[in-house]
Amino acid sequence: MFQILDYIAQDKLSASENFLNELDKLINNLPNFPFKFKKSEYFEDENIRDMAYKGYTVIYRVDEAKSTIDIVRIFHKNKPVLKK
Repeated sequence: MFQILDYIAQDKLSASENFLNELDKLINNLPNFPFKFKKSEYFEDENIRDMAYKGYTVIYRVDEAKSTIDIVRIFHKNKPVLKK
């Protein structure tokens, strides 16, 4: 995540801060609607979801038994991701 913020900050520091704040709000809202976003195209698991945000994909896992949501990976849409 810090690499993404550093990259954005090279252009404009305030853009990096805004990106982080808005993404943080979206992530913090996931417990309210954990299945809001589509099933991940990178994993064969209904509990793993892809959230798109400003050209980035946030892959997260919903664990209903533990009542947790784990962020698996955040990457730019133009960067390849290895399937697991």
